Order: sequence, then C-alpha cells, then structure tokens
Amino acid sequence: MATKELTPEELSEDTQQRLDELLEKDAKRERTLRGPWAWLVATLAAAMVLIYFYGAGVNVLSTEYHLGVYVLITFVLVYLLYPGGGRLANVVLSIIASFVISILLSSYFVFDSPTALYQQIQMFTDTMGYDGLVFALQNDFGALTWLLLIVLPFAAVLIPADQVISKRFPHSPTAGDVVLAMGTAITVIYWISQFEALNYRAGAENEVDKLVSIVGLLLAMEVCRRVLGWSITLIGVGMICFALFGPYLPDLFAHRGFRFERLATALFITTNGVFGVMASVLATYVILFIFFGAFLQKSGAGKFFIELPLALAGRSVGGPAKVAVMSSALFGSVSGSAIANTVSSGAFTIPMMKRAGFKPHVAGAIEPAASIGGMFLPPIMGAGGFLMAELTGIPYSKIMLYSIGPAFLYFLSIYFMVHFEAKKTGLTGLPADEIPNWKEVLKTGWYFALPLVIITWLLLSGRSAGNAAFWATLSCIAVSWVNRETRMGPKEIWDAIQVGARNTLVVGATIGVIGIIVGTISLTGMGLKFSDLIISMAGGSLILALLLIALASLVLGMGVPVTASYLIVAVLAVPALGELGVAVIAAHMIVYWLSQDSNITPPVCVAAYAGAAIAGSDPWKTGWTAFRFAKMLYVMPVLFAYVPAILLNGTTVEIIQAFFSATLGTIAFSAFAMGYLRYSTNSVTWVLLGIATVLLYWPSLLTDAAGVLLIALIWWLQRNGTAPVAVGPNTSVKSA
Repeated sequence: MATKELTPEELSEDTQQRLDELLEKDAKRERTLRGPWAWLVATLAAAMVLIYFYGAGVNVLSTEYHLGVYVLITFVLVYLLYPGGGRLANVVLSIIASFVISILLSSYFVFDSPTALYQQIQMFTDTMGYDGLVFALQNDFGALTWLLLIVLPFAAVLIPADQVISKRFPHSPTAGDVVLAMGTAITVIYWISQFEALNYRAGAENEVDKLVSIVGLLLAMEVCRRVLGWSITLIGVGMICFALFGPYLPDLFAHRGFRFERLATALFITTNGVFGVMASVLATYVILFIFFGAFLQKSGAGKFFIELPLALAGRSVGGPAKVAVMSSALFGSVSGSAIANTVSSGAFTIPMMKRAGFKPHVAGAIEPAASIGGMFLPPIMGAGGFLMAELTGIPYSKIMLYSIGPAFLYFLSIYFMVHFEAKKTGLTGLPADEIPNWKEVLKTGWYFALPLVIITWLLLSGRSAGNAAFWATLSCIAVSWVNRETRMGPKEIWDAIQVGARNTLVVGATIGVIGIIVGTISLTGMGLKFSDLIISMAGGSLILALLLIALASLVLGMGVPVTASYLIVAVLAVPALGELGVAVIAAHMIVYWLSQDSNITPPVCVAAYAGAAIAGSDPWKTGWTAFRFAKMLYVMPVLFAYVPAILLNGTTVEIIQAFFSATLGTIAFSAFAMGYLRYSTNSVTWVLLGIATVLLYWPSLLTDAAGVLLIALIWWLQRNGTAPVAVGPNTSVKSA
C-alpha cells in the first residue's frame, strides 16, 4: 500500500518566530556573517574539527594544546559570531576594548615591560583613597597617567565606529569585537606557550601571569554573557564577590578571603578554573560527539529515526504519541540537547499527534517530556555522562552500562502514560496510508543504525570516547553513500563540519563562568559547608535531602544550562549524599537526573515552550502537562538512593529482581500518574493504585505479589466502568 512521503510540518511565520525567540533565550542568536568574516569563521570552525579529529584518531594532543586550542577557537568564534548587545552595551564594550589596546601598547611603549606596568598598577591600587591619590600624583605616577590617557583617544574612535558598524553592517563584527577577540587570543596563547613554566611557578606567579589572568578572566566572562545572557554571568560575578569578601560573610559561609589577583591566577592559569574540568570534558569528549551528531544528521539518518517508530507503533492506540517517544529516544541519544531534540523531531511528531486527536497542549508536552530522556540514553547522554566519568573516575563505558536500564524505565513510563492518555480520551492510531511498512523501512534504511552500533561497540570494547566518535563519524560518511540521495560529498561534509563546530559554542561559552564557580567552590571550601548545610536542614533524612537537592537544581536550572547545573550541584551536593550513605555513582546519577528538570518544569521549561510553539498551544499549560508526563524524572533518583541494584550494584539475582520490580512499578506508576487503568480511577482506586506502585517498586517477591494483587483488585473493581468512544483523525471525542 502506498504511503505518504514523510516530511516535517511547514510552520507558519508566526510559529517560527516564536520558536526562534525561545531558542534565542536558550542561546542568543548568531550573526549571519558575510564576505571575509564568513570565510574566517568557517576556517576556524573547520580547523577546530580537523584538529580534534586528528587528536582523537591519529595522535593525542598534549594538554596545553588539547585544552588551549579549544578555548582559543571557541572564544574567538563567539566574539565574531555573537553581537555584544544594544547601543549602551556596545559603548561599554568599546571602552573595554580601548583598555585592552591601552594595556597592550603601554606594556611595550610607555613602560619597559608588562611587569613594570603591573607593578605600577599594583602600587596605585595599594595607595587608593584621597591621600593615596595625592601621594601617587606627587611620586611620579606619570607613566600610569599615560595608560589612562591612551584609553581616551581609542575610546573616542571606537565608540562612534562601533555604533556605525553595528547599524550599517549588522552582519559583521564591530571593531571592538575584533579587539576583544584578539585580546582573548593573546591571553590563551600566553597560557599555551607558558604552560610548563606556569606549573613550575604555581603559587608564586609573576606580574605578567597576574596581568594576563585578570584580563583573560574578564574576557572569558564576557564570552558567556554574549551567548547565555546575564543570569549565569551574574552567578559568576557573585562567586567572585563571595571569594573576595569571605571575612565579612555570615559565619556559615565565612572564609579568609582572597585578593583579586590571587583569585584571577587561580581561576585562569591553573587547571582548576577556566581550563579546568569543564574545558577538559568538552575538549576530550563532548565536541567530538557533537561533531558525530552533526554528521549523522547530514547522512540522512534523521528520516529513518522517524519512519521506523512510525512503522512499528503508528497504528496502535495513541500511535503518534508512541512514535514521538520512540523517535525522541533515537534522536536524543545522539543530539545532546533536549531543546534541539524537541524542535527537530517535534516538527514531525507534534502535528502528527494533533491530527490523531491529541489536544494541542498534550501533543506539545509529550515531545519535550520524551526528548529529555535522550539525556539519559547512551551512547551520548548529552555532556553530563562525560562529566560524570571525569568527576567519578569511572570509565564512560561503565557509565553507559549503568544508564541503559534507567533510561529504558524512563521511556517505558512515558510510553505507558501516552497509552493510558489515549485510552482515556478514546484515541486511535493513524490510518494505514500514512504509515510506512516496517519491512520496507528496515530494508531501505537499516544501515543508518550502523554508526550507533559502531560507536557503542567501540566504547564497550575499551576504546576511548574520542576515538570511538572519530570512527563513528567516518562511518556516517560511509553509510550516506549507500543511497544516491543521501551521499555526502565535499559540500555536505563541509556543511556538517560547520554545523558541528557552531553547535559546540553554546556549551563552550560556559567554560569561563563554570570555571569561576567550580574553582571558587574548591578554593574557599564551600563544597563541604554546603554539604553540612544540606545534612543539617534534612535532619539526616535521605528523602528530605533529595527534596532539597531537587529544589536547588530546579532554581539553579532557571539561570544556567542543564550541564552546568549538574556540574555545580554535583560539586556541592554529592558529598552530602555520600555522608548519608549513597554510593558515588548513585549520588551523581541523582544529581544528573534532577538537573534536567528545568527543561520541562515551569516556570522556565524552554523545551516545553518549544513544543508549545510548534503545537500552537498555551506555553504555561503545555509546561505543566510536560511535567505531568515526565514525573519519572523524580522517581528514578529515589530508586538510585534506595535500590543500589538499579545501577548494577549487587548480585545478579538482586539486579534482576530490581529491574523486574522497577518495570512493574513503572507501568503501575504510569497508570497512577494518568489516573487510568482499565478505565478512569476514582479516589479509592487511585489511592490503591498508588499503594500498589510503591509495593511494586520495592524489589522483593512478597511486595511484587502484593502489588500485582492490588492491581488485579483495581482491574476487577473497574469491571463496570465506561469506555470513551474511539476517536480517529477525522472524528472528535464524545461521551459514551
């Protein structure tokens, strides 16, 4: 039987604008560069991809180049691609750029060296105040005056020039942007060239080290502000203030405090800040997997990821919603972003769900609820899985094994929730003419699964994550050549390189501020104090501690990306969970799962708002509905804490029992969450269903038997219930 060609729904101009606005909140919109600037950016992007493919597949890069090249290219690309803001922001940035120029020129033309410049600045700051200023003017501070005077003529030129450029040439970076990009490049190149020497003089940095650190740290914060806005940047500013004014804080948070230059050197030129764990994980793992995802999409696999679930589940009860769950699992396992997953697969699945009879806000909610499951599903798991491997010291291949079962339970919960939702409202599947034959889909597209098989096999066989991504990316090019229509030639490969490189910028822009946050926590000992605070507030109760961590993660997630949220909360909360008897891997899994809640939990829930934009539904209502479908996000952390076998920590019998119980419990929980089993529940059957869910989740034969008997009792009590009239794509819901 002939089937319709599967194409994404054409979005209206208004809907596309709403989507763009939402995506801009998640990451500010890039410039569309033209001419030489476009070629420069494209060359830098290609250089990043080629250098890290070389490092992963041919010869390992030394630490300074491995970290430094990534930070260098990322920061320069951000300054060239992302505008600084409005008129006032451009004026301030022009002045800052003038200071950068004046520092550079004064270091060699006004003073004898950068060391002499820094010594003069230090003398000036040490004698601040009216008396100090008089002393400075009376004691030959003429050279420093020259530094300030040099700023004025450059500012007088840059301010109007930047205003004209931003107005007349909006597709080009301003002169100030170029200066800041060059200043950033100089500081990073200094770090690369002096890497070994900096390690030798750690704790005894010279004046040039301090000057470079101060400038580099401030410019790194500006990179984050441009891409992710003020919320996360102000958190970084707050952490700097916390480090500077430690002696003046309440006793619970007080510490000895640090001078700004001491703080800057600790956060910039050591491997505990900007070039710390976040930069290491991104350069080692994440960017290579982002490149892999870009090549996989370009190979034509996206269509296969939609058509296979459609062929398998399209005709079943609530079929389009089940297709959304299955396709989101496939997309999400390689996309690394819940929002990108929602937009890419939602363009197909959300209109399909609406045509099948799902209400717009429900269709818009199911897709983002399913999409965040991709953050838990190997082989990629977003950036969080790699961070977890780095923080715990556990090989990523083991993190993958630990994650498969919980990810399966998450998707199982949403699958049954949409099944019960469809049964509750009497929805049927799609007509046969809209569904491809599964045999034909497998016959014509099975090879698109090979890159996923290859990357998983290489990881489990002990290859490094970077090397696995290298070979899997090459396999994407190979499989694209099976079909003439999807073959990747030089143009397609170049496009995939550009998309992959630019996709790394959003997460790469966080390096500076995340380095500040994590480095400050380590430097001040705040992690242990926060741990004590959680234990004290929870009164030693593990379940209350989980609730506090969930709230902290949700609040933090309103201002920072989920990966950054995971890293920050992990540094603060994992020690507390350890004190309460939770294993390290379980504690990290708890924090990682909870860090995803801001994607679907109001008031932020950008992924849910993206689903609402595609569905044309109320964003607030869609957000709460997405929260309803994603409740497993809060159940799994409890299982991690109380059932160690769910993370393969136990005997074979204990692990089998844990997953058997968890599977039964998840099905019961889905019915409980939707208020429907055989028919809609009343207050009595709903309470009984909740009790059965708790019994089934606890891993023992006795509780499982009791839970199954309760489910059977509810099924019997509902024997006289009333079913809704079946609804298809061309009918509406009516009472029976």
